[in-house]
Amino acid sequence: MAEMAGPRRTERRKFAVEPIEFLMWAFMVSVFMIFAGFTSGYIVRKGDGNWLAFTLPTAFLLSTALVVLSSIAMQWTFSQAKKNELGKVKTGMVITLLLGLGFVGAQLLAYSQLVNIGLFLNGNPSVSFLYVITFIHALHMVSAIIALIVIFAQAFRFQVHSKKLMGIRLVTIFWHFLGILWIYLYGFFYFMN
Repeated sequence: MAEMAGPRRTERRKFAVEPIEFLMWAFMVSVFMIFAGFTSGYIVRKGDGNWLAFTLPTAFLLSTALVVLSSIAMQWTFSQAKKNELGKVKTGMVITLLLGLGFVGAQLLAYSQLVNIGLFLNGNPSVSFLYVITFIHALHMVSAIIALIVIFAQAFRFQVHSKKLMGIRLVTIFWHFLGILWIYLYGFFYFMN
């Protein structure tokens, strides 16, 4: 048997997506499937009757505006990291963090508005679905805020720059995903209620 000519290749094949980024995408798919299941359950349960129609609290619209603005701020922050503009990265992270906290605060305000009109978690199934689904989304948003704080701390140690973007890239992807997911949920509740 003839031996192969030429130098032996010992290089590892590079993946188009880093393994940690692949895990992030897989996680987001699983999160989306959870919410798809919740919204499917909502539709099925609504068909059974005993369903209370109500107007969504105005604070949910505020949440929507805040999540869109925070997504814009996060994308700007990521673009500044690629340019090694560390001061602007820090500024962008503070703005994104404040808008993210504002989103969570607006969610709490929406729950307060629901309570003020007599709609409680243990009331009608339509209201219960709204509380549970929006609360679980808010918990995911809190996890993204924690991740943003970790990246913010790294920025102060000069660990966020054009040669080290993976952390801020993953937070940016997750942040956009949660923003898109919220817009979907808000639209779903607005049109399905």
